[in-house]
Amino acid sequence: MIESIISKLNIIYVDPSKTPQERDQLISNSDLYYDMSYSVAYSTFANIPADISCEEGKPVADPVGSSDAQRETATLLDLYSGCGAMSTGLCLGAALSGIKLNTKWAVDMNEYACNSLKHNHPGTQVRNEKAEDFLALLKHWNALCKKYVVHSSNSSGSDLAQMSNDDEDDKNEALPNDLFEVERLLDICYGDPNKTGNDGLWFKVRWKTYDPSHDSWEPIDGLSDSPECIKEFVQRGYRESILPLPGSVDVICGGPPCQGISGLNRFRNYNEPLEDDRNKQLVVFMDVVNYLRPKYVLMENVVDILKFADGFLGRYALSRLVSMRYQARLGLMVAGCYGLPQFRMRAFLWGSLPSGVLPKFPLPTHDVVKRGVVPNAFSQCLVAYDEIDDKRLKKALVLQDALSDLPKVPNYQPNDLMENRINPKTEFQRYIRLSRKDMEDYSFGDATPSPKACQLFDHQPLELSTDDYQRVKQIPFRKGANFRDLKGVQVGENNTVEFNPHIPRVFLPSGKPLVPYYAMTYIKGKSPKPFGRLWWDETVPTVVTRAEPHNQIILHPNQHRVLTVRENARLQGFPDYYRLFGPIKQKYIQVGNAVAVPVARALGYSLGQAYRGALVGGQPLFELPENFASVGQAAATASPVGVVEK
Repeated sequence: MIESIISKLNIIYVDPSKTPQERDQLISNSDLYYDMSYSVAYSTFANIPADISCEEGKPVADPVGSSDAQRETATLLDLYSGCGAMSTGLCLGAALSGIKLNTKWAVDMNEYACNSLKHNHPGTQVRNEKAEDFLALLKHWNALCKKYVVHSSNSSGSDLAQMSNDDEDDKNEALPNDLFEVERLLDICYGDPNKTGNDGLWFKVRWKTYDPSHDSWEPIDGLSDSPECIKEFVQRGYRESILPLPGSVDVICGGPPCQGISGLNRFRNYNEPLEDDRNKQLVVFMDVVNYLRPKYVLMENVVDILKFADGFLGRYALSRLVSMRYQARLGLMVAGCYGLPQFRMRAFLWGSLPSGVLPKFPLPTHDVVKRGVVPNAFSQCLVAYDEIDDKRLKKALVLQDALSDLPKVPNYQPNDLMENRINPKTEFQRYIRLSRKDMEDYSFGDATPSPKACQLFDHQPLELSTDDYQRVKQIPFRKGANFRDLKGVQVGENNTVEFNPHIPRVFLPSGKPLVPYYAMTYIKGKSPKPFGRLWWDETVPTVVTRAEPHNQIILHPNQHRVLTVRENARLQGFPDYYRLFGPIKQKYIQVGNAVAVPVARALGYSLGQAYRGALVGGQPLFELPENFASVGQAAATASPVGVVEK
């Protein structure tokens, strides 16, 4: 055995808190080095506890935050924010652990989702743009701040006031009809807002003697005669933090879309998933993290990132965080386990700088009706109790728990605001109808509005076409009802539908058949989903982005319509005060694409505990306070009492 040893290697431990220069010096004197531990459970890369880091023998740096009883504040950037469900839940959960998490910035491509987020988070700088343009803008903004912001008391006092006074004096000066003079700059972006075919840095300009209807986007090169306006805008924007700078963000969350791995896509690139442009947003997300260097990162995505191409994209995201010197932990969480009547499994990836405590995953609070499959290679990442554990779970929620207090509405309901005079009947309903103040939602700052009693938003169904409405009216009000209950349909061998040869085909007044051909042939005639009716004692697999009943079970249990936007929002855990904007189809998309709010809330509690330096230790899971999922939230406070590690 001794003869088989060729040489000895010098392997050292490098404290991750070392500066790059110190790190390079240590590494230069070794063959190999390590700076984190790895655990298969939840694919965890974490700091090595001080008691086993024998090379340097120093404890990991003090965790971010403190255990002070006062509520600390932290800033959040929500990338691919949608209507803001993930950041809303994180803020709600963080508040219960003693952290006032503020969604300072949000970015999304969907204009309607941005409008919804801005309404519910009026203090947030919401940017309707591509994430890659946002990243380019951040780099330009950083350069502008370095150029124009003077870190002294003279930078924002009398000089800027004098500049403002000079502008006021100039407002009344007459200008030639063909001359445009900049009054002030209103906004900044990177991209091509005027559709010129060239990307670049642009400012939105208010022109002297012209009203706001003449505001226009102008390239920075075209404002060479207005350096003082640029300086004033940058200094004001710096003071107001209109854009994040490297090191100024505490938390980044987001769910970068990876449409290239969708099962609906027939042309998926199995060999090189990142060469597919539809998966590039995962790279952009990590590039933003690398540039801003937040204290904490939370990424959400569909489970397919751990299935497609042997989990290539999930492995990429994990390895990218580790390569940026972040601790990392991967978990699969089921929405129903946190008090919702839907299954909805999603992947979540934590990241933490070495100076912080890596957040743990919160164990379930509720039982759930199982409807999903965990990828074999990541079976150790499912956030769940062991079979032998004393689970102490609440009963699984069903549709009746979430929806039975909502008023009856017809197929066509055009009003996005209505009254709900029905008293809440369940614990879930009492909680979901709480005010912002009672939920500790600080999105409106100290001026949190008091909603009017019985106010209900977005309780509107997608209006069915005349033909579909005629079909839906003939679907019975009973559990399991669907198009197979329509006249002329029978179920043959192997659970395959066929037309009954003894019953003549039935036609609608429009002349179209009562039973459409697509329903008979969907999944080779074996699917019961077309025009399927939900029932009160059931759950849904997941809330979807489309409300058409042609290939999914989405009909209300005892009304002739599909589920409303609000009913879908209830199934996702949105508080009733959360209002959505845009055409009704866009509202369904916003809700269906959202992170389930109770899941984000549980993760927010974990984040707050980690931010305060609590929950230190190698265990990847912990138990939420006993009453965390209850209406009585008072005891779920900043105190870590009742939080048990697993």
